Parts: sequence; C-alpha cells; structure tokens
Amino acid sequence: MREPKYYIALDEQERRIVIDSLNNLRNKLIADGRYTDAVDDILIKIANAPIKKFKVNYKEVS
Repeated sequence: MREPKYYIALDEQERRIVIDSLNNLRNKLIADGRYTDAVDDILIKIANAPIKKFKVNYKEVS
C-alpha cells in the first residue's frame, strides 16, 4: 500500500521560518550529540521543493 502524499502551501516568509526553525533544531541536536538524520531529510525536502503559484478563490457563504 502506498503512503499518501501531503502538500502544504507556504508563502515565502513562512517557508523561511520553517527552514530557520529546522536549522535551529538541527543545531540543537548537534550540540546535544544526537543524530540529525530525520531533520536533515526534511530540511532538504523543503529547501529543494518546487515553488508553484496558484490562485485562491474566496467565496462568501450566506
């Protein structure tokens, strides 16, 4: 059975915050002498993720 794929929509500022937070977590793990493999994988995926533009249509519900 295949794992489902998940997508997240981030603007440029949110993307920078996520990358900065993951980098801070990675630095903390290194300082504690723990493995950083999982954080490294996620950091690489987010940093190399393609940037797609899309349009959001808002509709008022009455």
